[in-house]
Amino acid sequence: MWIDLLRGLLGLSVMIGLCFVLSKKRSAINWRLVIVGIGLQIVLALLILNVPILNKTFDGIAKGFRQVIQFTDEGSEFLFGYLVNGKDLEIDSLKQEINTLKKSIGLEETVAPTKEKSERISSLASLVAFKVLPTIIFFSALTAIFYYLGILQWIIYGFAWLMQRTMGLSGAESLAVAANVFIGQTEAPLIVKPYLEKMTRSEIFCLMTGGMATIAGSVFAIYVTFLGGANEVEQQFFAKHLLIASIISAPAAIVAAKMLYPETVKKTVDDEMSIEVDAGNNLLDAISRGTTDGLRLAVNVGVMLLVFTALVYMLNFMLINGPGSWFNWNDAIKTSTNGRFEGFSFTYLISFIFAPLAWLLGTPSEDVLIMGQLLGKKMVINEFIAYGDFMALRDAGIELQRKSMIIATYALCGFANFASIGIQIGGIGAVAPTQRKALTELGFMAMIGGTIASLITAIIAGVIVYN
Repeated sequence: MWIDLLRGLLGLSVMIGLCFVLSKKRSAINWRLVIVGIGLQIVLALLILNVPILNKTFDGIAKGFRQVIQFTDEGSEFLFGYLVNGKDLEIDSLKQEINTLKKSIGLEETVAPTKEKSERISSLASLVAFKVLPTIIFFSALTAIFYYLGILQWIIYGFAWLMQRTMGLSGAESLAVAANVFIGQTEAPLIVKPYLEKMTRSEIFCLMTGGMATIAGSVFAIYVTFLGGANEVEQQFFAKHLLIASIISAPAAIVAAKMLYPETVKKTVDDEMSIEVDAGNNLLDAISRGTTDGLRLAVNVGVMLLVFTALVYMLNFMLINGPGSWFNWNDAIKTSTNGRFEGFSFTYLISFIFAPLAWLLGTPSEDVLIMGQLLGKKMVINEFIAYGDFMALRDAGIELQRKSMIIATYALCGFANFASIGIQIGGIGAVAPTQRKALTELGFMAMIGGTIASLITAIIAGVIVYN
C-alpha cells in the first residue's frame, strides 16, 4: 500500500513538475488553483468510489449505459440479422464443399488460416462493424434528445458552477470545460459561442486542453464495448470507471492548462454562465440531427480504424523484416517479452519509449511495456486505436493485471492526440475566426496538457481503487 502511495506521489510530482518546466510564464502560476484543482479531483474520486450512495448512483448510471447498448443491439439485429447475433450459417460446411469441388477438378485444396485465428478475426470484425459503430449512432441521437429536453444543459451548468466556485474560473471557461466532459471537443465550443471572440489566450487554451483531456458522450459506448467486450458485468464495470474518468479529468485539465499557460491579462472575472444552443425545431428534428451526426462519426471512426490499423501493421512489417531481421533483434525481443511482441516492431518501439510513463502511473512491472504501447498509440494515433488494441490483446489471450486495466481505462480516456489539434483548429476556428491564430499556436501544447491531465487522473485512480 505504502509503496503504491509513494509511487503515486512520485508520478503526480513528475506531472506537476513537467507542467512547471513547460509553463509559458512560471511566475504567473496560481498555486492556489493548482492545489484546489488536484484536491477537488482527489475528493471527487474518493467520494464517488468510496461513499456507498454515490458509488451505487454511478453503478446505476453505468447499468443504464449498458442497457442502452442492449437497446442498440436490438436495432442492429433488426437491420443486420445474423451478422450481429453470430448465428452459424454453416460457412465451414460451404468451404468444405468448395474444397471438395476443387479437388474433383484437379485444383489444390484451399489452405485456410487456423480455426482459432479465423474465429478471433471474425468475432472482432463483427463486434466493431455491427455492434460498436451502430452504438455511436444511437448514443448520438440519444444525446440530441437530452439536449432538446434541456437535461444535458442543466448537468453541464451544475458541473460548471462547482468548478467556478472552487477554482475561480470565468463563467465561459467553466461552461466550456464542463461541456467537454459530456459532449466533447467539437460541440463544447458551441456552448460558449457568444464568449469565444472575447476569450483571452489562457481561456482559449483552457477550453482546448479540456477538450483534449475528456471524451464525448457519443463515443462513450464504443470504449465500453472495447473494454468490456460482450460480457455485461464487465461492460457495467468499465462504463462506471470511464464515466468517473471523464468527470474527474476536468479539474486536472484546468490545473494543467493554467500551469502551462497562466492567465496574465488582468480582467474582472465574468460570472455569467448562459447556455445558448440550437437543439432543433422539435423532438423529431433533434433525433434526426443526432442520428445524422452519429452516422458521420461512425463512418469516420470506421475508416480511421481501418486506415491506422493497416498503417501500424505496415510499420510493424517494415521494422520486423528490416532492422529487426538484419540485427537479429526479433528473437531476443520475443523471448524477453514472453511472446507479447513479435520482434522489433513499431508497437514495441513506442512501448519502449512510453514505458517510463507507464511505470510512473503505477502499472505493475509485467505490464509496463504493454501499457507503454497503449499510451504511445493513443498520443501518436488516437484513443480508438489504443482501446481497440486493448480489446485485441484480451481477445488474443494476453491478460493484463486488473490494476493495469483500471489505469489504462483512465489514462486513455481523452482526445489528446495529433489529429485532435486539427479538429480543434477547424472546429473552434469556424465559430471564432479571430481566434484562429491563437488556436494554431496553442494546439500542440493543448495536446500535451490534455495528456498530462489524463495521466494525473490515472495516477490518482490507480492509488485510490487499489488501496
